Amino acid sequence: MSRVDDEPEPTGTGDEAGTTAAFTALLEDSAEELYESAPCGYLSTLMDGTIAKVNATLLDWLGLESAAVVGRMRFTDLLGIGGKLYHETHFAPLLQMQGELRGIALEMKTAGGGRLPVLVSSVVKYTSGGEPLLIRTTVFDASDRRAYEQELLRRRQEAEQARAEAEQARVEAEQAREQAEEDRGRLADALAVLQKSLLPDALPALPGLDAAGYYHTASPYQLGGDFYDLFPLGEDRWAFFLGDVCGKGPQAASLTSLTRYTLRSAAHHTPEPTAALTTLNTVLHERFTNGGDPRYCTVIFGHLEPQPSGHVAVRLASGGHPSALVLRADGTAELLPTPGGLLVGILPTAPFATAETTLAPGDTLLLYTDGLTEARTGPARDSLFGEDALRTFAAGRAPATAQEVITALTGLLESFGDGLDDDTALLALGVPTHPFTRPATNRPG
Repeated sequence: MSRVDDEPEPTGTGDEAGTTAAFTALLEDSAEELYESAPCGYLSTLMDGTIAKVNATLLDWLGLESAAVVGRMRFTDLLGIGGKLYHETHFAPLLQMQGELRGIALEMKTAGGGRLPVLVSSVVKYTSGGEPLLIRTTVFDASDRRAYEQELLRRRQEAEQARAEAEQARVEAEQAREQAEEDRGRLADALAVLQKSLLPDALPALPGLDAAGYYHTASPYQLGGDFYDLFPLGEDRWAFFLGDVCGKGPQAASLTSLTRYTLRSAAHHTPEPTAALTTLNTVLHERFTNGGDPRYCTVIFGHLEPQPSGHVAVRLASGGHPSALVLRADGTAELLPTPGGLLVGILPTAPFATAETTLAPGDTLLLYTDGLTEARTGPARDSLFGEDALRTFAAGRAPATAQEVITALTGLLESFGDGLDDDTALLALGVPTHPFTRPATNRPG
């Protein structure tokens, strides 16, 4: 079958034909219409800056009329003060040297007095002879970009301010920490001095006896209430005591000071240990319990009297305190039970009983506070060390001098680590193994 000669040849599929029609319709826009309605601003100026042509887009942005601009204004008249200065000092000289500039950020004035951030690109058009003829300039609205940049700058400034504030806070925290450390150091020093004032500076030298003491402070930032003392009563008699007052801190220190003063005074007025404890009980009860603020303590008070045989007689009484421990020269260790003995200061009257023993050469008497026996042991720190373990520990080191006993117990306390959370006072009184000779005395003839 043949085709009719005037029937047109198909040029493509239906989709291709539609696309061609769309492009054809687009190209029907005139160049003038494309210039005037472009999505950016266009203007052309003479070399002196006089505006020769400007499109409707830029006029609409600035709120100006063409008649008021073309031939009447220069490009710099559209710029703010800063833009004019930049144009004169940088933009125009560079454009003259290079023939083009691209993406220069400026601000244009609007008819209403506002500011329009723009990006400007300019190109010099030359004659066929190479002479500059005019300047073509493209203007892009940079309002969104400026807003983004300003927001970015604001966020950056906020971040820098936050960093500065964080750094200042860190510096202040470090200064506060250093100040706190200094304050804690001064407090620890002051408390150490005060704590030391509640204990003897040094134990006196006793004829026929050796003595050693030790005090463990659970916290350098809190005053403890444990105490001990050893002092002469006369030519051949000595008094000793060791105890623990209730509480911690300044109130405990005040109670410790009163207890030590009372016991020292009572020791010089009565020959019996029980009488000294009775006096202390009366003082504490009248001072505190009657005032509605009961305070009490546990304490062992005793006398030492060297004998011509080289032995030392010991008489002591206890007010609610753990039993003393005696390490014998034969390698055994035994607790010295003290019958009766209530907490001192709880009741108006309290019964106290006397216990006696004799220290032979090589024997040592140990007094301790409950910080030792109540130290927490075991992997979970849920068991107390206890008196039985203490007696076993002491028996394993008997016989031992007073200082040897204290040294061994100091190591034991250190081994408890964080299981030792209470103050602990230790006082050991021993009889040397060498023969004891009573000092000569002057007797009236």
